[in-house]
Amino acid sequence: LAGKVVSGIPEDDPRNPATIADNVGDNVGDVAGMGSDLFGSFAEATCAALVVAAQSGSLIAQGGWAGLMFPVAISGGGILVCLVCSFIATHIQPVKKEVDIEKVLKVQLGATTIILTVVVYILAYIFLPSKFQINAVSGTVINFTPTKAWGCTIAGLWSGCMIGFITEYYTSHSYKPVREVAQACETGAATNIIYGLALGYKSTIIPVGILAGIVFVAFSLMDMYGVALAALGMLGTLSTCLAIDVYGPICDNAGGIAEMAEMPETVREKTDALDAAGNTTAAIGKGFAIGSACLVGLALFGAFVTRAGLNLASVSLVSPLIFASLIFGAMIPYWFSAMTMKSVGQAANEMVKEVARQFREIPGLLEGTPGHAPPDHAKCIAISTDASLREMIAPAVLVMTTPLLFGIFLGVDAVAGLLAGAISSSIQMAISASNTGGAWDNAKKYVEKGSVVIDGVVQRKGSELHKAAVVGDTVGDPLKDTSGPALNIVMKLMAILSLVFADFFRSINDGAGLFDLPRN
Repeated sequence: LAGKVVSGIPEDDPRNPATIADNVGDNVGDVAGMGSDLFGSFAEATCAALVVAAQSGSLIAQGGWAGLMFPVAISGGGILVCLVCSFIATHIQPVKKEVDIEKVLKVQLGATTIILTVVVYILAYIFLPSKFQINAVSGTVINFTPTKAWGCTIAGLWSGCMIGFITEYYTSHSYKPVREVAQACETGAATNIIYGLALGYKSTIIPVGILAGIVFVAFSLMDMYGVALAALGMLGTLSTCLAIDVYGPICDNAGGIAEMAEMPETVREKTDALDAAGNTTAAIGKGFAIGSACLVGLALFGAFVTRAGLNLASVSLVSPLIFASLIFGAMIPYWFSAMTMKSVGQAANEMVKEVARQFREIPGLLEGTPGHAPPDHAKCIAISTDASLREMIAPAVLVMTTPLLFGIFLGVDAVAGLLAGAISSSIQMAISASNTGGAWDNAKKYVEKGSVVIDGVVQRKGSELHKAAVVGDTVGDPLKDTSGPALNIVMKLMAILSLVFADFFRSINDGAGLFDLPRN
């Protein structure tokens, strides 16, 4: 905003005091933030599977410690397979030209998925007994086999790969959806925004359909244990997906450094090409993170249902308490997103004013006069850092206290409804927000490449069409970098808190809460 929109200078111009804050933000958001999010999913999915498995006396009696540790074996096997497959991009098929970038990364992800499919089959027959039983949510006892466990795991594994590639289709300017968004900039920013929002909404259809299918198949085969294994399967390629995701901010920062160091234009063209591929790979990582967060949330929900002693009758949608809680839970992601979006807007407003102050008070800075005083980068970094810590207090309190208050006052049944609503609503919003932002970002880069031609005139940086694309990109940043990824935490944190406090909730009027409302 401060550079491109307000002052009319390039995004990473060394005169702009906010450029270092931008580069730091890429690292803490897309590297540290996404890494901690996926690590949390990894640990929480494993814990959910262990909690459900620990309720099976049959698995422990027949399989022993090895049978109980099967979820950990999946995680460990995934790490080793990803480590081996990393050599594909570095030694076996290294990138030699621009068009190879996305291809090599996708080959690596595909190879990891194929090899892990075989590895999980072997692990299932090594760790699990030939036959064992687990108590289903319905109260019946279900017979399981290693083949069923493998089926649930690879369902999650392959769906993660599919969701990643679908995300790429909707966010890469190599395909029709993003090019349509770029073309829509011809008539201004408003049509760009409309097309981008429509793309985001449409991009939820196939991923949500895939996730719904996985949940149905996994639950049918192995009840809640199957859902937890599907979540672990999707996270099996975590190391590869995280490497693909981190590629994006690295290239973005390289482009920023090239601009700030005033290197030749040819260098910036190379980094822009890398950055465009990086935006797509980052979007693949975000799609993967959202899909896995949904399954992890469901796995934790299953662990909560098991731990709280709930059955099908007590969590029936016919119950007014459950239905009311579900509707309230579906609203939580909107409340949370409103807080995070407004926080980004306030911090950006403060940053723009600070940059304007420096341009006004530091002689020669905006004009680039030789010998001018350097910009105060530290002040801009402090603004974003302080805002990130201060503004996350209220959203965190919302997410952490809601399940606790529901459990204490309304009981475990209400918590089950709350979690179901929050998870089902969060997944739609997260996919839509992330893909909309990614599409706007790459639509802008598609324009900057000179790929949009209107009435025979190539549209480049500085044109009215480019200005419209920049507006979309600016609106998309808080969607794809804040609200979208943060909804992953909403799904998981509400579920893990409910699981941790399940016994406490049950101790209050036998799970009916302080209000002691009638239960089914």
